[in-house]
Amino acid sequence: MTKLKAGDRAPEFTGLTEKNTTISLSDFKGKKLVLYFYPRDNTPGCTIESCNLRDHYASFIKQGYEILGVSPDSVKKHQNFIRKFELPFSLLADTDLAVCNLYGVWGDKKLFGVSYQGVIRTTFVINENGIIDKIIDEVKTSDHANQILTKE
Repeated sequence: MTKLKAGDRAPEFTGLTEKNTTISLSDFKGKKLVLYFYPRDNTPGCTIESCNLRDHYASFIKQGYEILGVSPDSVKKHQNFIRKFELPFSLLADTDLAVCNLYGVWGDKKLFGVSYQGVIRTTFVINENGIIDKIIDEVKTSDHANQILTKE
């Protein structure tokens, strides 16, 4: 699997959102997209990250960004997560890991010395032409909006 880098064309994907509707990368053509991958709904780090993006949502909209979160959770789990934390953006249910694998964010992880496979928390900032402008693979969950919105 090739590792994506800034300047690459973002891989086309299709999946189901919490509304049980199909969404694709092509739906964002002409718009800037923050595509963030996270391990699991309702876990401490994932909740902090998603709520940080929620709290800065107006800044994203003002700068022309759409936000789409992706995790292996089901549509139902996403519905509950969005309702519980009042998230103003959609979440993609990647239960078959197709999108995670396409973007190279499914891989080896280690927790308390135990190795396992999981989502490697990563964010892709994609421009209006479908090109990856920025990849954030060292996500600071409580300051993630600033990581995305700050120009390097």
